[in-house]
Amino acid sequence: MNEEKTNETIIKLEGLTKRFGYGDASSYALKNFDLEVKRGEFIMIMGPSGCGKTTLLNIIGLLDTASSGTYLLNDEPASRISAKKQARLRAKKIGFIFQNFNLIPNLPVIENVALPLVYSGYHKTRRLIKASEALDRFNMKEKEYYYPYQLSGGQQQRVAIARAIVSHPEIILADEPTGNLDSHSSLAVMEELKRIHSEGNTIIMVTHNPSLTSYATRVINMLDGAIDTDVKTVKDSDLPVPVERKTPKRIFKSRKKSNPKKKKGKK
Repeated sequence: MNEEKTNETIIKLEGLTKRFGYGDASSYALKNFDLEVKRGEFIMIMGPSGCGKTTLLNIIGLLDTASSGTYLLNDEPASRISAKKQARLRAKKIGFIFQNFNLIPNLPVIENVALPLVYSGYHKTRRLIKASEALDRFNMKEKEYYYPYQLSGGQQQRVAIARAIVSHPEIILADEPTGNLDSHSSLAVMEELKRIHSEGNTIIMVTHNPSLTSYATRVINMLDGAIDTDVKTVKDSDLPVPVERKTPKRIFKSRKKSNPKKKKGKK
């Protein structure tokens, strides 16, 4: 993959504003927000509660819309993307990791992980195979038919990460993924994210924990809906190169329609 492709801008926000309420009662979660994200960056976003971090992730993830401004996703204006296409993008191109895991309690682990593949056209058997492969990456294969309530917090978050990466998305959005975990589980989760990032995935993560910024290639501090500081710790030319993935082979080969008839022997 050439350098131009590796370092291309995949997210561009210009003058992005998110307003709640009207008139004197209005407030701003984001105000004239500008940001460019290169492919392969690992961005940590920090700042006090209420500064607009989660709102920013929701807009980037096509879960919310801005009041004004421009959002370009791979050079395509988000405002022109239909609701149907947005759903496909969320399923195939954007992976989500939440603080509260957001696993469906009445589904076993493997079916939770397989959910994003429903929108990708895979039949159920193939979905479960791919989900099992994703769980195996996080040493959770032996628990694939457990239910979420049977897992620890760290295990649930590993399942949530497996779900986020099962469709090999270009962008992973993580909102306080270690917020509900102890220090040991937090370290394990961050090491998994580091491994995912090394494969060339773009990660944008919100956190309140400054000790985690050592994993980032760029650290942004937000204040009152805008960027206060923006520090890159890795040059764009040194960002990891996305892994080229081969098209998966068919699991089941089609049977030949023509079956040669046996010749009848002479009596």
